[in-house]
Amino acid sequence: MGLLTFSINVTLDGCVDHREGVADETTHAYFTRLMDESGAMLWGRTTYEMMESYWPAVARGEEDAPPAIREWAVKLEDKPKYVVSSTRSDFPWTGSHHLTGELRPAVEELKNATPEGVLVGSVTLAAELERLGLIDEYRFVVQPVLAGHGPTLYQSGLPSSRRLELISAAPFDNGAVAMHYRRAD
Repeated sequence: MGLLTFSINVTLDGCVDHREGVADETTHAYFTRLMDESGAMLWGRTTYEMMESYWPAVARGEEDAPPAIREWAVKLEDKPKYVVSSTRSDFPWTGSHHLTGELRPAVEELKNATPEGVLVGSVTLAAELERLGLIDEYRFVVQPVLAGHGPTLYQSGLPSSRRLELISAAPFDNGAVAMHYRRAD
């Protein structure tokens, strides 16, 4: 069974707005490595639609992008992408699949079918997966930014605190820090 890893950029004050933080080649190279180590991506509909609206054009060379950012886009194009949605069922982007049925068994089946692991990159979906106890690891890139606004990690709350074990912390030249945690319980 593969691990389910929640991975996202977060500012020092907990903001997970994709427009905040340092989106440079170092950050994209880090997330490309994470994607390379994983077998699939898992998103909610909103994240899928945001990603679908930009990254395929970068992969096709229709948008200017530095090499590390283009590499991310090209690899993302080839990566299996699973989408949780109750309002949409058509996902035409290359390698996209609708994850149907009850969330817990559907995600457990995806983990079982993906020994390389699955990366979750949607905040709302990750909160529900956390409530279900399905997230195994956390890969946060803590950005050297105070955003002063939301959305924030787990802003809808969790039923109880979750203790995590630090696996590693690696600073980037841009001031961000990659934090790798595992569930401690």
